[in-house]
Amino acid sequence: MHVRQLLGAYVLGALAPGDDRAVAAHLRRCAPCRGAYAEVAEAFSLLALLTEADLECDGESPSGPDAQ
Repeated sequence: MHVRQLLGAYVLGALAPGDDRAVAAHLRRCAPCRGAYAEVAEAFSLLALLTEADLECDGESPSGPDAQ
Protein backbone atom coordinates (compact mmCIF):
# COMPACT_ATOMS: atom_id res chain seq x y z
CA MET A 1 0.00 0.00 0.00
CA HIS A 2 1.36 3.41 -0.91
CA VAL A 3 1.57 6.12 1.73
CA ARG A 4 -0.94 8.31 -0.13
CA GLN A 5 -3.62 5.75 0.63
CA LEU A 6 -2.96 6.20 4.34
CA LEU A 7 -2.94 10.00 4.45
CA GLY A 8 -6.58 10.40 5.47
CA ALA A 9 -6.15 8.07 8.43
CA TYR A 10 -2.81 9.71 9.23
CA VAL A 11 -4.41 13.18 9.37
CA LEU A 12 -7.14 11.82 11.64
CA GLY A 13 -4.62 10.11 13.91
CA ALA A 14 -6.27 6.77 13.19
CA LEU A 15 -3.24 4.71 12.17
CA ALA A 16 -1.57 2.07 14.29
CA PRO A 17 1.63 3.41 15.88
CA GLY A 18 3.91 1.53 13.47
CA ASP A 19 2.01 2.76 10.41
CA ASP A 20 1.98 6.29 11.82
CA ARG A 21 5.77 6.24 12.19
CA ALA A 22 6.21 4.80 8.69
CA VAL A 23 4.04 7.53 7.13
CA ALA A 24 5.86 10.26 9.08
CA ALA A 25 9.24 8.91 7.95
CA HIS A 26 8.08 8.75 4.33
CA LEU A 27 6.74 12.30 4.43
CA ARG A 28 10.11 13.57 5.67
CA ARG A 29 11.81 12.30 2.50
CA CYS A 30 9.10 12.58 -0.18
CA ALA A 31 8.10 16.07 -1.35
CA PRO A 32 5.17 14.93 -3.57
CA CYS A 33 3.61 13.03 -0.66
CA ARG A 34 4.14 16.01 1.64
CA GLY A 35 2.15 18.06 -0.86
CA ALA A 36 -0.63 15.46 -0.90
CA TYR A 37 -0.59 15.41 2.90
CA ALA A 38 -0.98 19.20 2.99
CA GLU A 39 -4.04 18.95 0.72
CA VAL A 40 -5.65 16.23 2.85
CA ALA A 41 -4.91 18.12 6.06
CA GLU A 42 -6.38 21.32 4.61
CA ALA A 43 -9.56 19.53 3.54
CA PHE A 44 -9.90 18.03 7.02
CA SER A 45 -9.44 21.47 8.59
CA LEU A 46 -12.11 22.95 6.33
CA LEU A 47 -14.55 20.14 7.10
CA ALA A 48 -14.02 20.73 10.81
CA LEU A 49 -15.40 24.25 10.35
CA LEU A 50 -18.81 22.96 9.24
CA THR A 51 -21.65 22.97 11.69
CA GLU A 52 -24.67 20.71 11.78
CA ALA A 53 -26.72 23.57 10.33
CA ASP A 54 -24.38 23.73 7.34
CA LEU A 55 -25.25 20.13 6.54
CA GLU A 56 -29.04 20.48 6.75
CA CYS A 57 -31.05 20.36 3.56
CA ASP A 58 -32.80 23.64 2.86
CA GLY A 59 -35.18 22.22 0.27
CA GLU A 60 -33.39 23.81 -2.69
CA SER A 61 -32.21 21.84 -5.67
CA PRO A 62 -28.77 20.31 -5.30
CA SER A 63 -25.88 21.99 -7.01
CA GLY A 64 -22.56 20.69 -8.13
CA PRO A 65 -21.25 18.34 -10.79
CA ASP A 66 -23.98 15.71 -10.26
CA ALA A 67 -26.93 18.13 -10.26
CA GLN A 68 -29.38 17.89 -13.10
